[in-house]
Amino acid sequence: MTHRTQATFEVVDWQDQPVESTVTTGTPIGLALMRKEFHGDIEGWSQTHFLAAYDPTTNTGTYLAIESFTGSVDGRAGTLAIAHSATTRPERGREHELVVIVPGSGTGDLAGLTGTGAVVIDDDGTHHLHLEYAGPDSGS
Repeated sequence: MTHRTQATFEVVDWQDQPVESTVTTGTPIGLALMRKEFHGDIEGWSQTHFLAAYDPTTNTGTYLAIESFTGSVDGRAGTLAIAHSATTRPERGREHELVVIVPGSGTGDLAGLTGTGAVVIDDDGTHHLHLEYAGPDSGS
């Protein structure tokens, strides 16, 4: 059985990291470490490694991120890794999105969880994480 759950999240810390490259592209590439806090059916925090090729003048780019989450999902406590990416363009919004629980990354009550999801951003800027997951003791 697949479970659906969601939470809002906010970035509470952003630290730009140096990027060294011998190739310069038309879109600047950046790296940051972020700390996010989650509230709702997913409760806790994560450290996120965020890599992006993004042009702030056109609001166009693609990001890749992997985050180490600690907290609870529907009351089940532990840690897990979530990988996600998307492309943004003003005329199309978010596209080519991927959100996945990294297989084998769960610990504690989150051990064995697998799943996918989506990041949804409201017009007012509120960010949501939606997950569909299955795993041991989750009725799967």
